Amino acid sequence: MVSAYPQLASASEIVKHEPVYEVGELFELGIQLSYLLLLLGLLGVGTFYVIRQVLVRRELDLSAKELQEQVRSGDASATELFELGAVMLRRKFYPAANKFLLQAIQKWDGDDQDLAQVYNALGVSYVREDKLDKGIAQFEMAVKIQPGYVTAWNNLGDAYEKKKELPLALKAFEEVLLFDPNNKVARPRRDALKDRVKLYKGVVAVKSKKR
Repeated sequence: MVSAYPQLASASEIVKHEPVYEVGELFELGIQLSYLLLLLGLLGVGTFYVIRQVLVRRELDLSAKELQEQVRSGDASATELFELGAVMLRRKFYPAANKFLLQAIQKWDGDDQDLAQVYNALGVSYVREDKLDKGIAQFEMAVKIQPGYVTAWNNLGDAYEKKKELPLALKAFEEVLLFDPNNKVARPRRDALKDRVKLYKGVVAVKSKKR
């Protein structure tokens, strides 16, 4: 009788530990399923993005082909040249974009407000080629034609900042806020540039005193 008790005790211990073991297994299984679902979700998002990019690329290729045929025929209007230049810009073929946008400007016979968009697109193309001076000239022409063109003002501010012309960049972003006080691009850039311009002026003042 005495020898049976230890066996019963050990059996009861085993029975008590089994639920804990099952809970542990279920917990691990839950984590694995969570990771699997997360992975499938990420794969789904990635697949959607890739498909979308392919469709956009195909659409751009078709648009470019149609417009190029129109240009080769000699019947392309200034608007069609602008559209072809914009397509080339989106495809990152910047020399081709510059060529067609310049042709659009030379041939332009439409509204001056729309012409400002052509100058802005040409400015973007030049800046992406790191031709900052040429880009700045196009943005300045765009805002001269259409003073309230906030996109061109933002691009001008960005180009000046890239060129380290901080006061001019600040001025451009301030112009944006005159026309659009809540502009989400210009406001943080203006605020950051204010501090940098103050710091720059302070450094220049110290250097001039030392001389």
